[in-house]
Amino acid sequence: MAKRSVLYRKQLEIAGDPAKPVSLDEAVAKVKKMAAERADRTYKNGRKRKSSDQTVELVVHLGIDPKHADQMIRGALSLPKGLGKSRSVIAFCDGAIAEAAKAAGALEAGGEELIAKVEGGWLDFDVAIAHPSMMGKVGKLGRVLGPQGKMPTPKAGTVTPDVATAVKEFGAGRLEFRNDDGGNVHLPVGKSSFSAADLKENIDAVLKHLLRVRPAAAKGHYIKRVCLSGTRTPAVSIEVAA
Repeated sequence: MAKRSVLYRKQLEIAGDPAKPVSLDEAVAKVKKMAAERADRTYKNGRKRKSSDQTVELVVHLGIDPKHADQMIRGALSLPKGLGKSRSVIAFCDGAIAEAAKAAGALEAGGEELIAKVEGGWLDFDVAIAHPSMMGKVGKLGRVLGPQGKMPTPKAGTVTPDVATAVKEFGAGRLEFRNDDGGNVHLPVGKSSFSAADLKENIDAVLKHLLRVRPAAAKGHYIKRVCLSGTRTPAVSIEVAA
């Protein structure tokens, strides 16, 4: 068994029993407290360890069967309190639409030249938006963007005629999500520096959105388990309604 650090053992004491769910208020407070913990030791040269603003992550285990296409969960949403950072967005579009996308904050916007640049291996962006008229050409980028999770799709809201609005929303923190093979949805919900109220508002928004997009084919208990953690903290289970 790997040896756990002093810091991690401190965090485990704060987290408590991982099998015992707690209220959302308590879970947020525990994660913020764990993220604020610091190791007692300094670096070898005596320099103090810097603190970091950890990303707070939510994992929701859903009562779906990912093997069935009609139970897959995929989409996009904007968090009411954002993510605490901007995201770089590119847009596949032409003419006046490309100019509007750049004015809205797109890192790059264009047609065939931008497609060729990405096809050549340029992936220094977070989100790709595409106008529907471009998808015939953008489709060949699936083998490049697909494994990166950056391929534009209508379900995620990244293929749209209103490119400029999509650039603004995704740049401000609009999130794409999809379930994994285990039926889990992973989403960042803010930073450890966020207030407890802001984190709770973002988490509530995610859970309500997942309830709204519940597949009709999903039967029984839908939201089975919810966990919250920092980038470098143990997870805390949150109480969910039966």
